[in-house]
Amino acid sequence: MFEFVNGFHDTANAVATVIYTHSLKPKVAVMWSGMMNFIGVLAGGISVAYGLVELLPADVLSPPNGDPAVPMLISLFGTALAWNLFTWWFGIPNSSSHCVIGALIGIAIGDAWLHTRSLGNSVDWTQVWKVLTTLAISPILGLVGAGVLYTLMKLFVKNPELYQPPQGEKPPHAFVRGLLILTCTGVSFSHGSNDGQKGIGLIMLTIIGILPATFALSPNAAPHIAQVAPQAVIAAPLIEKYDHDGLREEAVASVARLQNTDPAKVVPSQLRADIYEVIAGLKAVSVNPQTPAEDKKTAKSISNTLRPTVEYAPWWVRLLSALCLGVGTMIGYKRIVHTLGEKIGNTHLTPAQGASAELVGAGLIATAGYTGLPVSTTHIITAGIAGTMVGSGSGINPAMLTKIGLAWLFTLPVTITLGAVLFYVMSM
Repeated sequence: MFEFVNGFHDTANAVATVIYTHSLKPKVAVMWSGMMNFIGVLAGGISVAYGLVELLPADVLSPPNGDPAVPMLISLFGTALAWNLFTWWFGIPNSSSHCVIGALIGIAIGDAWLHTRSLGNSVDWTQVWKVLTTLAISPILGLVGAGVLYTLMKLFVKNPELYQPPQGEKPPHAFVRGLLILTCTGVSFSHGSNDGQKGIGLIMLTIIGILPATFALSPNAAPHIAQVAPQAVIAAPLIEKYDHDGLREEAVASVARLQNTDPAKVVPSQLRADIYEVIAGLKAVSVNPQTPAEDKKTAKSISNTLRPTVEYAPWWVRLLSALCLGVGTMIGYKRIVHTLGEKIGNTHLTPAQGASAELVGAGLIATAGYTGLPVSTTHIITAGIAGTMVGSGSGINPAMLTKIGLAWLFTLPVTITLGAVLFYVMSM
C-alpha cells in the first residue's frame, strides 16, 4: 500500500510536463510512466534497499523471535502513509523518502527509550547523516543544474515553442514533443530504479520481521555461511579493541556465536540477528578515530563478506514492488501536476523548463540508484523547476515556495516523533 501511494504521490514529477504541454494525453502519459517505473524497479539493484533499512538498530532490524516486528511495521508504514497522504491532499510536492527515513529514525529512538539506552547506542548516526546529506545536497544540485541547463538551452536552441507556455489543447512541435516524452521516460525509469529499491527494502523488512525463520537468510546463503566463522575470528579482536560506541556487549556476544557457526546446525533467525549485530559493531569500529586505516579497511571487508548471507531480494519481491509502484503511478497525479505546472513560478511552466528539470533530475536519480544512496525524486524535480524559473527571470511564487518549504521542514520532525511514540507505546 505504501509503495502504491508512493507511486501516485511521485508520478507528477515525471508526467507534469508532458501532460501540461499536451505532448501526451493524461491516461497515455501515466500508463507510459507506470510502465517505465515498473522496468526501472526490475533493472535496479538492492543497495538502496538495505542502505535504508539499516537505519534501524540491529535488535529491531532482525530480532531472532520477531517480537518487535508488528510495532515496528505499524509505526513505519502508519507514519509514512499518514504524512504522504496529508501533503498529497493539499497538492504539496513532498518526499516519500523523507517520510520513510523519518519513521525509521523515530523507531530507532523509540527502541532507545524502550531499552533505556542513549540515542548513540540505538541510532546509527553515521548512516543517518550519510542519507540525510544526500537528501539535502541533491535538491541543490537539481536547482543549480536545471537552471544552468535551461540557460544553455536558451543560448543554443532557438525554437520559440520551447519557451512559451502551452496554448490551448494543441500539442507542441514534434521535436519539442519528442524531447518531453524522452525526459518523462528518463525520470520515470530512474524513479523506479531508486524508489523501487526502497519498496523492495520495506517489503523485505516486512516479510523477515513477520516470518524470520523462513526469510532470514538468502536462498543462496550456503556458500556464504561457510565464510561466517572465519570472518568472525578476524572480527573479534577488532570489535574487542575499537568498538567503543556502546554496541560492544551485543556485538561481542554475537561474534562469539558466529565463531562457532556450524553450517549444518544453523538457526536462520539467530544467525541473521548475530550477523547484523556484528555488522553494527564493525560500523562502530570503522567510525572510531582511533582505528588505524588498515583495520578500518578490514572491518569493511568483513562486513561485505557477511552481507550476502542476509541481504537479498527474491524475484517476486522485486515484481511486487514494481507492480505497486507502477499501478500507483497511474493514479492520483492531478493535484501535484497542477502545482508543478502553474504554482512553482510566477509564470506557467514552459517545455524548456520542464525538460531541463527532468533531464537533470533523471541523471541525479539514476546515479544515486546505482550508488546505494536514496534521494527524493520530488525534491529534485521541484527544485529543478524552481531553478529554471530563476534562470528564465520569472522568479518563484513566494506563497507556494513557503508552503513547500514548510512541508519539507516539518516532514522529518513530524515523522520522527510519530514513529518514536508509536513504536514505544506499542512495544511496552
